[in-house]
Amino acid sequence: MKLDLYLNEQYVLELFTFPNPPERRSYPEACGLRHLAFSVSSLDKVIQNLRKHAIDLPNIRIDEYTGKRFMFISDPDGMPIEFYEEELFQ
Repeated sequence: MKLDLYLNEQYVLELFTFPNPPERRSYPEACGLRHLAFSVSSLDKVIQNLRKHAIDLPNIRIDEYTGKRFMFISDPDGMPIEFYEEELFQ
């Protein structure tokens, strides 16, 4: 099941639930938090900031449905954090 939450017609939160998920933290459809995602207006600015803090940067990916750029990094516990580039306030 998937739930999309909007506030004043602005997409703000996406929640998923899966029946009988495996007990592991950082893989798709896993039990608990799968990953945390942030909408950003400039992925390039995020990358500049992450480089200042010596954070390993993965390849930028392209969403096959929207054509928008995104990437994942890991928090100190290995949990994925997603940065998704889009116009935040249109």
